[in-house]
Amino acid sequence: MNQSLSNRLTRLEQHLEAENPVLLEVLPTYYKFDKILRRMGLIGRESSLASRISWWPLISVLGTFSSGKSSFINAYIGEKVQSTGNQAVDDKFTVICQRTSDTDANRTLPGTALDADPRFPFYRISSEIEKVARGEGKHIESYLQLRTTRNPAIENKIIIDSPGFDADDQRRSTLRITDHIIDLSDLVLVFFDARHPEPGAMQDTLEHLVRRTAKRTDASKFLYILNQIDTAAKEDNPEDVVGAWQRAMAQAGLSAGQFYTIYNEAVAVPIENHALRERFREKRDADLARIHARIAEVELHRNYRIVSFIETVAKEIEHDVLPQLKAARRRWRRGVALIDAVALAAIVAATGGLIYLSGLTLPEGMSGFDWVMAHRIETAAVLIAAAVMAGTVHFWARGLMARRVARGLPEAYGEVDLDLRAAFLKGTRWFRTSFRRMPVGWGRRTAARLQAIRDTVAGHIQNLNDRYADPSGKARSAPEPIEAIAPAPAIEAAPATDPAEEPRKNV
Repeated sequence: MNQSLSNRLTRLEQHLEAENPVLLEVLPTYYKFDKILRRMGLIGRESSLASRISWWPLISVLGTFSSGKSSFINAYIGEKVQSTGNQAVDDKFTVICQRTSDTDANRTLPGTALDADPRFPFYRISSEIEKVARGEGKHIESYLQLRTTRNPAIENKIIIDSPGFDADDQRRSTLRITDHIIDLSDLVLVFFDARHPEPGAMQDTLEHLVRRTAKRTDASKFLYILNQIDTAAKEDNPEDVVGAWQRAMAQAGLSAGQFYTIYNEAVAVPIENHALRERFREKRDADLARIHARIAEVELHRNYRIVSFIETVAKEIEHDVLPQLKAARRRWRRGVALIDAVALAAIVAATGGLIYLSGLTLPEGMSGFDWVMAHRIETAAVLIAAAVMAGTVHFWARGLMARRVARGLPEAYGEVDLDLRAAFLKGTRWFRTSFRRMPVGWGRRTAARLQAIRDTVAGHIQNLNDRYADPSGKARSAPEPIEAIAPAPAIEAAPATDPAEEPRKNV
C-alpha cells in the first residue's frame, strides 16, 4: 500500500470513528478483501476497495430538462441553493453538502474540489472521463461544482443535482458520470416533466433512466417522479396524462410501487375546481411523504449498502470475473500450445534433416554413433541451438497470445471497476508457468479466505440487525431490580428507561 492511499484510509478511519463507529468495524474486512484482489491483479497497490465506494449517505437527483429537480431540492433543504427556471440553468453536476464554517453565505466551489478530494464520490473522476472522451478529463470544471449550506436538512448527507438529461445528444463523458453516481448512490430520484404530453417520444431517455436501472440488483433504490402534475388539471381527463406515463414506465420495466406524482404548490397552475384541487393535493402530499420518508432512511440504507457491498463484489468475482479469467487463460494456453507444437515440429524436422544429410557423407566404415561421438561439440551446439530456438518461440508465443487475448478483456469491470485485463496479464508473465489452469492468485486457500470474509460480512449484517430489529420477536425489557438487604433510603429515583427506547446515535 502506497503512502497516499494509507493517508486517505487513515482520514477515513478518523471520520468514521467520530461519525459512525459501526462502519469503522467493517474497514478491516475491506482490507482483507484488498489482499485477495491485489494477489489476483484486479486492483493495484495504489488502490483499495474502500476507496472505490462512497462512505457517506448519497442521494442523486436525475431527470429530464426542466423537470423541477432543482426546485424539489430547494424545497427539501428549505432555502434556495440551486437556481431554477423553465430552461436548463445548471449544466453541471452539483454536489450539495453542509459547510463547516458559520458564515451566512453559501459557497460554490470548482470541480477540482471534488476531483481531488477522496472524501467525495467524484474523487479522480477526471481520469474516468478521459477514458471515454479523450481530452475531456482536463475540463473537469465544466462538469462538476460543489455547493455548501448550513441548513440542517442535509446533515450527514450529500445530494447530487444532475444537469438535464437528454440521451439523444448526451455527451459520453456526462453519461459516464451519471452511471458513476448511480452506482454509488443510496437513493436515486429520477424526475420527469408532466408537461410533456408524449412520453413515447422520449424512448432514449426512458431507456437510460428507466429500462437500464429497472434491471439492476439494487433497483429498489430508484424512485421515479412525475413532477409538475398540476398542469394535468387543465385536461378534460387528468388521469389520462398519468396513465400515459405509467404505461410508458411499465413498458420500460418499472414496477408501479416506485412511481410518484408531485408538484410544487408555490409555482403550481391554479386549479379552480375545489374538489379536483383537494384530490391533487391529497395525492401529492401522500407521495411527498413517501419520498421524504425514503430520504430520511438513507443513512440506515448507507450502513447496509457498505456492509453488503463486500458480498456483492465477492459474488461478482465468483460468478463473473473468475469465469472470464479462466476462459481467457484457456484461450491463451491453447494458442501457446499450438504455436509451440508447430515450432517444435519444424525444429525437429530441421534437426533431423541435418542429421540425415550428415549421415549421407559419413566416411566408409564409420557408424552414425561414431560420427556423433567424434563431433560431440558440433552435436551439442545443434541441440542447444534447437532448444534456444524452441524457448524463444515459446516466449514469443506467450507474449503474442497474451496481448491478443487481453484485448478482449475490460480494464474496468463491474461496480468497482476491477481490471480484468491486468489480472489476466499478471498470470502470463514470463516466470509463471503456462501449465497452471487457474487465474493467478486464485486457489483453494484464496477461496477459503474469500468464504471467511463472506462469513464475517454476515456477522456485520447481524450486528446491524441487532441495532435496528429484534429477529427473535422478544421485546427488550428493563433489567430486573436487585433486592436490597436493608430498606433503601427514601430518595426519589429517576424513572427507568427501556434500552430499546433510548435515542440511538446518528449512524
